[in-house]
Amino acid sequence: MTASVHDDHTGISFRETMTGGFALGTTDPETGANSTDELAMHATIRIHDIDAFIADPRHQARLTGSIDFAPLGIGMKAEHGVFGLFSPSGDPALTYMVYELGFAHAGLRWYLAGKKHVKLGSPLRLWGETTTLYTTLHQGADASGPVKGAGVLSLGVIDLIKLLGTLEATDSDSLLESASAKAKFFGFFSQELTRTYVLQQPDT
Repeated sequence: MTASVHDDHTGISFRETMTGGFALGTTDPETGANSTDELAMHATIRIHDIDAFIADPRHQARLTGSIDFAPLGIGMKAEHGVFGLFSPSGDPALTYMVYELGFAHAGLRWYLAGKKHVKLGSPLRLWGETTTLYTTLHQGADASGPVKGAGVLSLGVIDLIKLLGTLEATDSDSLLESASAKAKFFGFFSQELTRTYVLQQPDT
């Protein structure tokens, strides 16, 4: 998914930070959310080709970043991961916003897997569902490994404002291409929110 400076595809990148209560020794995110320990996920999302991203039924892109969690370490680098925006869940009434990051610490491999649950329903649920990430920590290279911890991360209003300030077009040769890529991203995002919370139409 890495972009080439020689191709003709215009993409989008942005940075996002989510934090919340997180605990080792539990497999239930809501239980872990009550912990006094906090986990912070600093994510960088890179959509190589905005047109291909929208056309992909899973709407997946590359995710990298770092993780702060005092019981394990601070500034743990995550060089690979997956981002999904309104990805299918198998239930037409539910899509996921997916954030997954693989990292290594103290000689062990870890995989942080989180999902925001976006369900058909009242617009009053929009903010909570699109900013709440139910997260599990797996030992190993992917989400098939045993769960060693869990919690709930969230995106605050200030964090959202910061996110919007980091959004930029990539591999763009002109202001027009850059504006077009951003418009396509926001158009897709708005379309899915309208489908889910206003029209309340199942994902097809």
